[in-house]
Amino acid sequence: MLNMDFTVPVLINIDDLEWCSSPMLGVERKPLAREDAERGHATSIVRYAPGSVFRAHPHPLGEEILVLDGVFSDETGHYPSGTYFRNPPGSSHAPFSSEGCTLFVKLHQFSPLDSKQVVINSDLLGCLEYTQPYCLHQYQNERVYLLYAREGDDMSALFPDMGDAVEILVVNGLISYEKFNLPALSWFRVPCMDFEQLAVSHDSLLWIKSGHF
Repeated sequence: MLNMDFTVPVLINIDDLEWCSSPMLGVERKPLAREDAERGHATSIVRYAPGSVFRAHPHPLGEEILVLDGVFSDETGHYPSGTYFRNPPGSSHAPFSSEGCTLFVKLHQFSPLDSKQVVINSDLLGCLEYTQPYCLHQYQNERVYLLYAREGDDMSALFPDMGDAVEILVVNGLISYEKFNLPALSWFRVPCMDFEQLAVSHDSLLWIKSGHF
């Protein structure tokens, strides 16, 4: 197991991690949290080399994906950078990438009753104009947002209803939490968020989730 104690803060500078091979040639991962090597709860940065293919597989407790760069594909279509997926419990697919891509992937973390299929083709990853939280998904207490944070922004004012337990991926830019630097593709998860300790060092795009632990 890796980082599966949700009562303990986890802060990962992605530059400190090496790429790890997956069961499929051309697909590599930087695991952030996982229950087991190839099944169960997992959060990872995943990289597809051009022309790589992953075998068809099910997601008994769902799959959540944010396409960070390149084009991600499966039998339903082609999805460029900025696309957000929620493939609900019981779904399956056979992904591939002709030109290569990088993904943020969360597996087996859905409520069993959260059965909504979500595909949002967003251009937010290439835009620095959007300064209010953009809600990607909400189910019961769970909320998922994209946010462009400007240097010096008061994050607590932007998220007055955010729960204590929070998870953040730095899509691009640079932030720090409790003076721990987090560059692009870094990730952290805290059981009790202190927004006063969250500093935006450069204009940054953040993926933020709460209410799901």
